Amino acid sequence: MPKYYCDYCDTYLTHDSPSVRKTHNSGRKHKDNVRIYYTRWMEDQAQALINQTTAALTAGGMLPPPPLPGMPAPPMLPGMPLPPLPMRPGMGMPPPHMHFPPPHFPGQPPMH
Repeated sequence: MPKYYCDYCDTYLTHDSPSVRKTHNSGRKHKDNVRIYYTRWMEDQAQALINQTTAALTAGGMLPPPPLPGMPAPPMLPGMPLPPLPMRPGMGMPPPHMHFPPPHFPGQPPMH
């Protein structure tokens, strides 16, 4: 009987049957390996987006288009305005406890 290779675990299972695959895929080590794989993939995607944004900013060009759904949002850069708080129609201003002081970036004097 042919062996089954699990890419996430980098191992061969002794048999290639649905029950063996199901048992393997429900195991803790396999689930950890899948989580690690996709965490690294997301980190790589985020780093690629950071590199693309940095290259666009240093070249003086326009910023890249917004990320696709499911992709991480680009990081905030020092000096960029904060995004507005989401508000429903008719809400008016957020209550005072929702206001936060402006961010402090290393190397800049604190704003008061």
